[in-house]
Amino acid sequence: QYEAGVGGCSKRHFFFFFILVCDPADVISTVEFNQTGEFLATGDKGGRVVIFQREPQGEYNVYSTFQSHEPEFDYLKSLEIEERINKIRWLPLHNPAHFLLATNDKTIKLWKVSERDKRAEGYNLRDEEGRLKDLSTVTTLQVPVLRPMDLLVEASPRRVFANAHAYHINSISVNSDCETYLSADDLRINLWNLNITDRSFNIVDLKPENMEDLSEVITVAEFHPHHCHLLAFSSSTGTTRLCDMRASALCDQHAKLFEEAVDPSHRSFFSEIVSSVSDVKFSHSGRYLLTRDYLAVKVWDLNMENKPVETYQVHDYLRTKLCSLYESDCIFDKFECAWNGTDSVIMTGAYNNYFRMFDRASLRDVTLEASREVCKRRAVLQPRRVCVGKKQKETDVSVDSLDFRKKILHTAWHPKENIIAIAASNNLYIFQDRLTPNGHHNTPEIQSAPPKWQTQPNPPTY
Repeated sequence: QYEAGVGGCSKRHFFFFFILVCDPADVISTVEFNQTGEFLATGDKGGRVVIFQREPQGEYNVYSTFQSHEPEFDYLKSLEIEERINKIRWLPLHNPAHFLLATNDKTIKLWKVSERDKRAEGYNLRDEEGRLKDLSTVTTLQVPVLRPMDLLVEASPRRVFANAHAYHINSISVNSDCETYLSADDLRINLWNLNITDRSFNIVDLKPENMEDLSEVITVAEFHPHHCHLLAFSSSTGTTRLCDMRASALCDQHAKLFEEAVDPSHRSFFSEIVSSVSDVKFSHSGRYLLTRDYLAVKVWDLNMENKPVETYQVHDYLRTKLCSLYESDCIFDKFECAWNGTDSVIMTGAYNNYFRMFDRASLRDVTLEASREVCKRRAVLQPRRVCVGKKQKETDVSVDSLDFRKKILHTAWHPKENIIAIAASNNLYIFQDRLTPNGHHNTPEIQSAPPKWQTQPNPPTY
């Protein structure tokens, strides 16, 4: 971002240019609400985790910030391991403390986030600064007492799960049994017990005996929200497999395969690249699967494998630009997708800081923008439109003027309310549906009228 200020005198003019450069370490790499929606966690490329808490007024403010991962170096493989946080997953709440899993390319850590508003004072053998007293001076028994103190939020690592992946970890998912979770890299999926750190069980292994025979890699894996024996994982070939751990301990043989046949007449050099699935989400009901590839989001019924029940084009206007997107490596961008709390609306990101919403009932869609220029205090977002040919409105944006450096890769939807979190580079935007005059929330209906989404006052930024 560039900001310019001008100053001058009677005879000479001086121009001052202030250049604000985004630190790459501040770029947000994952966003995740907890199960109640009270907390929102973000991870960035610098290995930091920032947790926001929802205040009684409805706004999200910083609750805790801590360094989760540090850069490392694998001397055996001469490989540098970045501190970038790839995924964050919250564990179900069982006591006042909160637990979450955070992973970089190689190591998964379980963090405990707790509050402390009292401290013990009056120790018998130590002074107020914690130093051990001269025992010869201790003549009476003194019982410590708890005194009120300013609220302190502490984040402490409880478990470290390491040395189980030869390739970069791309996803983690907590099981509904609240005892196990899975971690996936390009070729393997491992099953962990939350209380055991020194071993895991390999449940999927796609590595061939000869690496020259490798035809696909795992892109994302996810547990079913209700059935602890079911999991789904997708691959770079555009397939999504549903595995049942009751059938076999090793899930190399899938129970169902979700794949849409490609018309041979439309096949091109880019067909396999754009069909690679970058994200998979089970619906809250557990009946449907939502998958995102480069150009579209698809809804699959678990009872029908041959084709999706719904397909929504995210940016079909990019089909004519696949060659330039390939040269710039943008074609390999991994966009995420999300359901709303009732599984009636789908959200995913796009370029130019745009994100898309699709209403499954009305089949209407809307394109919205998350940027500092349009996200003012209490501002209602206006729909955007990308045109291939001549502009019909002044607010339309030509496909040739899209900024592919600005991209919405990471999104999250509040599990119960119409609140969404959008990560755009080093900025986090939180939007909520606008309140009606009687104080009730509008339904997230997507229509031709201005959408009822507004930015939270003072959206948190890095």
